[in-house]
Amino acid sequence: MIDLESLDLKELKQLQKDVTTAIEQFKERERRKALSEVEAFARERGLTLADLSQISTKRVRKPAAPKYANPADPSQTWSGRGRHPRWVAAALADGKTLDDLAI
Repeated sequence: MIDLESLDLKELKQLQKDVTTAIEQFKERERRKALSEVEAFARERGLTLADLSQISTKRVRKPAAPKYANPADPSQTWSGRGRHPRWVAAALADGKTLDDLAI
């Protein structure tokens, strides 16, 4: 165990630098190990890395068509997804319904 109290500032900063370097090297070793395991797994099943690179886990969502428009400024639209825009919240607070704002 290192006695941190006995180290001066220069030694502490060097220790911090060494620890950061050691962490980065550890992460890189783990990454390489995981990649080699994936490659071996793929080879066992007759796949190449090119085959694996075609797999996409990110779901791409098409932009939604606007369903609602601001009556005061028709250029402001909303698809109905996500949080209400301020103009929708204000219209709802004024007693309007989403049907009133529908395009």
